[in-house]
Amino acid sequence: MSPLYPEIEPYDHGLLDTGDGNMIYWEACGNPAGLPALVLHGGPGSGCSTAARRQFDPDAYRIILFDQRNCGRSLPSAANRETDLSLNTTWHLIADIERLRTHLGINSWLLLGNSWGSTLALAYAETHPNRVRAIVIAGVTTTRRSEIDWLYRGMAPLFPEEWHRFRQAIPSGMHTEDEDIVTAYHRLLNDPDPETRLKAARDWHDWEAASILLADPVGLPRRWSDPGYLLTRARIINHYFVHGAWLEEGVLLKNAARLSGIPGVLLQGRFDIEAPLVTAWELARAWPQSELRIIARAAHSTSNPDMSAAIVAATDRFRDFPQK
Repeated sequence: MSPLYPEIEPYDHGLLDTGDGNMIYWEACGNPAGLPALVLHGGPGSGCSTAARRQFDPDAYRIILFDQRNCGRSLPSAANRETDLSLNTTWHLIADIERLRTHLGINSWLLLGNSWGSTLALAYAETHPNRVRAIVIAGVTTTRRSEIDWLYRGMAPLFPEEWHRFRQAIPSGMHTEDEDIVTAYHRLLNDPDPETRLKAARDWHDWEAASILLADPVGLPRRWSDPGYLLTRARIINHYFVHGAWLEEGVLLKNAARLSGIPGVLLQGRFDIEAPLVTAWELARAWPQSELRIIARAAHSTSNPDMSAAIVAATDRFRDFPQK
């Protein structure tokens, strides 16, 4: 039996004009009079999923999901090389969240984020703490340079064959020994040739698949079979990682005191290779109002039944908060 609530459909949705040429897709599910909750998807660039709607009691919550800039149903798509990603930064996303909150007439809300979504949740909450009721994050990341370096160098000894293929996929002459692989792929993912871009997107995801398949034998997300999805997601992730997510190194941990008074639940799989436990542990020490829960048989995926159950238990815990 699934630990998630039954499938539901949105009762409202739309495209929010940001005023700079971007249109942000959003949807609302559950109880229109319920406690507002905002879902922050991973990636960056993965787009929101129908499964995320099911992580809340639909009778208790007004569940808001949105596709972050240039991915999912938001426009324009990063799959198009002509889409200007200079207008897609962590700070643009934080402004989008505030714009969406105002548009929907919400005073404050609970945040639920996983993976990159946990970074975005922390960045938003530290910028607008008075707008956050509680935070639930899984697969905790803060997108420090050290965390990016782990993903694209540190993990290499664990997957030597896949790492070799990832590096060998860079054409001769396009990569130097003193250049990091993220920068090399940045050129490939923005190459004028569409076949070069698509191959780079596939190779980028093949490297990520190494750690996913080790921890989640169910297989890769179905969306990964869509070339447009691969291009969108790889280009946005790479864009963020090349720029260190526009965050001062370690700033989210340094500024954790700004979360004082906000209760939080940190859910971390013991076998999460992509986001090792140490980051969640450091955050729990810096944020006294948070509770770290280590999920013994889980890794990075929120589709793991134990992790799904832990997320639902955490959102259930906050569902009786009084409205503000």
